[in-house]
Amino acid sequence: MKHFSNDIIDWYHENRRSLPWRDSKDPYRIWLSEVILQQTRVNQGLPYFLKFVDAFPTVSTLANAPENTVLRLWQGLGYYSRARNLHRCAKLVAERHNGKFPSSFDELIALPGIGSYTAAAIASIAFDRKVAVVDGNVYRVLARIFGIAKDISSTEGKKHFWELANELIPADHPGDYNQAVMEFGAMHCTPLAPKCDMCLFSKNCVARNRDMVSQLPVNEKKINKRTRYFFYFILREGNKIAMRKRTGRDIWNGLYEFHLVESTAAKKLTQIVKTDALLCLLNGVKEVGSVRHVLTHQVLEIRFFEAAVKKENLTTNKDLFKDFSFVSARKAEEMPKPIAITRYLEKANY
Repeated sequence: MKHFSNDIIDWYHENRRSLPWRDSKDPYRIWLSEVILQQTRVNQGLPYFLKFVDAFPTVSTLANAPENTVLRLWQGLGYYSRARNLHRCAKLVAERHNGKFPSSFDELIALPGIGSYTAAAIASIAFDRKVAVVDGNVYRVLARIFGIAKDISSTEGKKHFWELANELIPADHPGDYNQAVMEFGAMHCTPLAPKCDMCLFSKNCVARNRDMVSQLPVNEKKINKRTRYFFYFILREGNKIAMRKRTGRDIWNGLYEFHLVESTAAKKLTQIVKTDALLCLLNGVKEVGSVRHVLTHQVLEIRFFEAAVKKENLTTNKDLFKDFSFVSARKAEEMPKPIAITRYLEKANY
């Protein structure tokens, strides 16, 4: 096992990608990169990391920023709960820890939005704590090299990999080791078409020797996606459009959107209009676009419609419009929005 740790660290020093958060002991930058890269590829997340560091060079500047500003910078990354937790965590670090991240795994994991993976990454890379990171890349590398067929979605499987990873991590350079295994999984021992013929572990890799590479790691958890139908109505009054902030515990909480009617099935415009009191006031509603937006656990079939709103309707039906703000195109652009709405506005040249 010692040889595995030494060999993969040597590989890392020779093959690692040059990334702005590497070779840094700054826990703020390490934390920021790890949160951004959750569910996100490096090439997609890198511009966001640079934007955040430029806008908020310290955890305290991030803590003092308005939530809307944070959400606006995050726009396009998805999983907006990450952005809200990022902001909450920054506030707690600033208020309770005097702007400095705690160094222990247990203290880190107690912060909002920091799970065992992120806590281990910060503790090991920033503070040289001997605690292993376990993510999808680590599961794959360890499962293949050591021939582990335990289900990584099961409690038993997670416990087994956690224990093995913490046996393998060396007391010296634990941060390099964690980054090495993650980098090896991302660049070399990939889910599809791993570079087995050029692998330093090829002679001792159980999966390769037993022709099990495509079968490992085992993950029996299945994701069932549900389909939702969103009918968005862009309500225009002069040169302004109506925007409303989403609330509740659904997707896109805290982001701004158009008037929405949701359905569990595809429907005709006439069916939608007659069930919505606000839409019944409008004339000349026309469809202007559609998009299919795929999320991890759901698929959104989105259709966009436009309609003009008369001033007298706003005056005599205030309750129907009380949650909306009629804003200019410039103001709408500045508001944090779901990426599907942003793309629609860009395509429509608002």
